[in-house]
Amino acid sequence: MIEEVEGLLTRYSTWLQDRTLLREVGDSIEITTPYLDRHNDCLQIYARRAGADFVLTDDGYVLEDLEQSGCRIESGKRKDLLAMTVNGFGVRVEGTALEVRASAADFAVRKHSLLQAMLAVNDLFYLASPMVGSLFHEDVAAWLDAADIRYTPKVKFSGRSGYDHLFDFVIPKSNSQPERIVRAINHPSRNTVQSLVFSWMDTREVRPPESRAYALLNDTEQKVSGSVMEAVRRYEIGPIPWSVREERRDELAA
Repeated sequence: MIEEVEGLLTRYSTWLQDRTLLREVGDSIEITTPYLDRHNDCLQIYARRAGADFVLTDDGYVLEDLEQSGCRIESGKRKDLLAMTVNGFGVRVEGTALEVRASAADFAVRKHSLLQAMLAVNDLFYLASPMVGSLFHEDVAAWLDAADIRYTPKVKFSGRSGYDHLFDFVIPKSNSQPERIVRAINHPSRNTVQSLVFSWMDTREVRPPESRAYALLNDTEQKVSGSVMEAVRRYEIGPIPWSVREERRDELAA
């Protein structure tokens, strides 16, 4: 099993390196990554010198794109959720930009953190128009509370690769169930599932061997595709579509 996971992680790293492109733009380097946004465009970040260090930024892309789509991060709850999410990755919000500072030694890790923050923020607020009273993450937390399911929100684990991974909820071990690690995915897609799969593959070896991972998948607006469900199951992550959450409640509540 260890050899198989190591091989998969190596393939992931090779894929990431081979599909990353660099271009000089003014005093910055534009880094085009293979991660796709919700428009199926490659995510881009920019690196510029700041003394001996670097500043990595999305140049405002994620938040400005969401605002143009009708999702304004104006309410207290949304601002708090945004802050909690980016803080979990060690990323800050500067105006509309998501930014992180990096040294030469931790450049790769900090770049990873920024990209994961961009994906997480986009997924949190995707399809959340001003008329929507709550966000999927809030709905999940409210359901866990109503079901009297104990959890710790926004938990970060360091993986074998050295990268940090943020999970939305961790349900502690009980007498009848092991530790359960949960990510709530508002917009289930190849990109968001790929991020979860890598996070779980990278951290499962450093968690108790009986730990389980679950993906709560928002199927309120559209049905979760079969390919997404299969991709999640293939890596031993339990998919739970939101529409059938009550049928799977005992797996999390026990």
